Amino acid sequence: MKIAVIDDYPDAFRNLECYGKLKGHDVAVFNDTEKDPAKLADRLKDADVVLLTQQRSRFPRAVVERLPKLKLISQTGGGVGHIDVAACTERGVPVSAAGRGNASATAELTWGLILSALRSIPYEVQRLKEGHWQSTVGDGLKGKTLGVYAFGKIGSIVAKVGKAFEMRVVCWGREGSTARAREAGFEVAAGREQFFAESDVICLHLPLNKETRGIVKRADLTRMKPTALIVNTSRAPLLEEGALAEALKQGRPGRAAVDVYEDEPVLGANYPLIKMRSTVCTPHLGYAEIANYNLIYDTAVDNIVAFIAGTPINVVNPEVLAKK
Repeated sequence: MKIAVIDDYPDAFRNLECYGKLKGHDVAVFNDTEKDPAKLADRLKDADVVLLTQQRSRFPRAVVERLPKLKLISQTGGGVGHIDVAACTERGVPVSAAGRGNASATAELTWGLILSALRSIPYEVQRLKEGHWQSTVGDGLKGKTLGVYAFGKIGSIVAKVGKAFEMRVVCWGREGSTARAREAGFEVAAGREQFFAESDVICLHLPLNKETRGIVKRADLTRMKPTALIVNTSRAPLLEEGALAEALKQGRPGRAAVDVYEDEPVLGANYPLIKMRSTVCTPHLGYAEIANYNLIYDTAVDNIVAFIAGTPINVVNPEVLAKK
């Protein structure tokens, strides 16, 4: 089988344990992203199987219909919103997707960003390398208010760490989210306005869907303190487009730390937040941790191995199997 693995930015796949399961097959690994559908299809034209890394590339009908040899798409994780599953079904191509990553990986990065932003760590590291000494005074966490927007797997870990730092932890979200927070012993904000106005640090941990797209409004951001920090390790479109850059320019909130962007990868620093002094920006590192990579890729490889053995698993469009 000819297997193409796309969007493996750090070239990690070939060093993972699961790579050995594909021994004997022709495996091509691509480390860059090709966004043009025609060019992506040309890159994958000889592939029997395509392994998609997270949601890094869209896989629309324009790509699917240009791949006559394609027999299977295997997806790391369970999200398939970036794949035209209907087009795959029409072409008789199963899409296998299942599993979740390790929530701790993103929660850990969230705290890395919080500490980096509040203590100016990236700036001071660079200044020291350039021959300078201490030039900033940071902000501490003890006694400050941490706002956790969505108390799910990641948000709950972030909240527990905030408590360990002796912060006042306040949660917000839908009814199910706030109910989980209360059950775990955390405070729930009296209302949305208070949540944004009272928090010194706000972390976003919502999934992106039709209901949550643009859920954080310009008005929410302008209620934040000029000393406050907002952290987004979830998805960029949770905020209204352009709202964060505009709010930072106006000074409310005063700082931001972001790991996610509307159009990834961001190359050439071509993104307004990256160039601002008031931000700490990382290239979507939330789940980019070795144990997590082993976890998400292992399931995707098992999908491929099972398909080759004639026993497909985790197929989200099982109707295609009846046609074979």
